[in-house]
Amino acid sequence: MITKVLIANRGEIALRIHRACKEMGIATVAVHSEADREAMHVRLADESVCIGPNASSESYLNIPAIIAACEITGADAVHPGYGFLSENARFADIVEAHDMIFIGPSAAHIKLMGDKIAAKAAVSAAGIPVVPGSKGEVLTLEDAVKSAKKVGFPLLVKAAAGGGGRGMRLAQKAEYLAESYNAAKQEALAAFGDGSVYLERYLGKPRHIEVQVLADTHGNVVHLGERDCSLQRRNQKILEEAPSPALTEEQRTEIGEIVRVAITKIGYRGVGTIEFLWENGEFFFIEMNTRLQVEHPVTEMITDIDLVREQIRVAAGEELGYTQDDVTFSGHSIECRINAEHARTFAPSPGKVCDFHAPGGLNVRLDSALFAGYSIPPYYDSLIGKLIVHGKSRKGALMRLRRALGEIVITGVETTIPLFVDLIDDPEFQEGDYDIHWLERWLEAQAEN
Repeated sequence: MITKVLIANRGEIALRIHRACKEMGIATVAVHSEADREAMHVRLADESVCIGPNASSESYLNIPAIIAACEITGADAVHPGYGFLSENARFADIVEAHDMIFIGPSAAHIKLMGDKIAAKAAVSAAGIPVVPGSKGEVLTLEDAVKSAKKVGFPLLVKAAAGGGGRGMRLAQKAEYLAESYNAAKQEALAAFGDGSVYLERYLGKPRHIEVQVLADTHGNVVHLGERDCSLQRRNQKILEEAPSPALTEEQRTEIGEIVRVAITKIGYRGVGTIEFLWENGEFFFIEMNTRLQVEHPVTEMITDIDLVREQIRVAAGEELGYTQDDVTFSGHSIECRINAEHARTFAPSPGKVCDFHAPGGLNVRLDSALFAGYSIPPYYDSLIGKLIVHGKSRKGALMRLRRALGEIVITGVETTIPLFVDLIDDPEFQEGDYDIHWLERWLEAQAEN
């Protein structure tokens, strides 16, 4: 049984985890940097510990300081949230070596899925379709040339330890392969400390579809449907919705069952997300995220399942208590990621929030740690809130989103709210007719007008 959870994160996700814990009667410990002393998650937690200076490398990524905070407060479990140490296998091992519960999958599964080459092989063996590509790492440019002849052009050179679009380069033709190969290796080494790369077929107009899974330690696994995360800028998600407007019921049922069976074979525990590229009716695996996703609220809205609560229950050794047949899907949900950035240039805009008003009404949710007078620090990710709405249909969800965007007030800093106000009026978006490249084309067209 878990009695006290240390939340090894900050911002809206730390507050989200705190709320789930309090509803379960579990005490919380907030850790924070010097910059986050006045943050909302720190104010609301039962206890708080400063773990270092402003820089995340000296605070939120400081494993010894986090473990010391656990020992000082007597926490018996650690929730990593997303980002920071959430997919750090060494951190998970250290937490459990100190006789605490890591609220997430095993370190072995984190490590496996963190290596894109090994992950691809593992899920392929479990029955999940993968993007055609090289057989493992391409060690030299000569190997890349040989593999490219089999994969075909255009192709992507991708970091084995990558994520977030880093360590990834497109080679449209054979003459561009050397440049793309060398650039990807250099960026991968700089970003991840690992220059391993592999080749993958480039899909021209795919959608980004991901399937949410949940598994306990007793062999029970369910999938919670798919999310469409195709609206991206520089490989970073901007808006997500569930279910995908592109899939048929037959397609979503089929891929959900494929994923559920595969996760059962792998023996995974906790929440996880299998991410695919989808084009012309075909799914191709790209990676598995072994953590809670930023966009998890859209799944919660259509299933009425609290994913953070389920993470904690599973980590404590409890059974899910329901089967796939018990999971039902209702309506449509959309999430907008609100960043402290200029809505067109995307330049960061840290600073003091002068006025703040959250939208309300039926099926409107704002996950945010903002308050009037809060100073957004310049040291971390610019995400300051997630606006999530739910409707009986996609059209109804869009109408509710438009209304909610008109109500939200954040002054003192620039935000991406105006971007979404314009976006939801676009006819192609309203029809759900977009792919992973659509938003960048749309932004270019907007800049020209």
